[in-house]
Amino acid sequence: MDIRNLTDVPLHLERLAQWHHNEWSYLNPGRTLAMRKERMQDYFSEALIPSTWVAESEGQLAGSAAIVASDMDTHPEYTPWLASVFVSPEFREQGIGAALVKQVMEEARKNGIATLYLYTPDKAGFYQKLGWQVLSEEHYHDHPVTIMSCPLTD
Repeated sequence: MDIRNLTDVPLHLERLAQWHHNEWSYLNPGRTLAMRKERMQDYFSEALIPSTWVAESEGQLAGSAAIVASDMDTHPEYTPWLASVFVSPEFREQGIGAALVKQVMEEARKNGIATLYLYTPDKAGFYQKLGWQVLSEEHYHDHPVTIMSCPLTD
């Protein structure tokens, strides 16, 4: 498995946008697939925020994880966020999701970020195993989510 910045493999944008839209459109009411693709163009820069890393296995796109400035409009006080952690079903249970999360955490740490945030509707246990802590549980766009943080400094 290789983990690369999306800027190095832009051919994956279309599939990523479709995956992310299929998985989380219910948490982003009103955002169309076309809007998502347009927003994802921001990942094609030299900046850390926003950026996306993708996992490839034998040349096939396997998953993604991103770092963004804000992922919840109800919590502008938290920044930056781990977002868009997704592993294609055929590649799950192989450690790819954890590797992608650790990649984003390391990139953030190397760039002087002290804390990352995320929200998840159903994977809090997965993130806790990687050192994340629950900040709160609440409803976001009428869906229960867990907001978490992870300190990146020793």
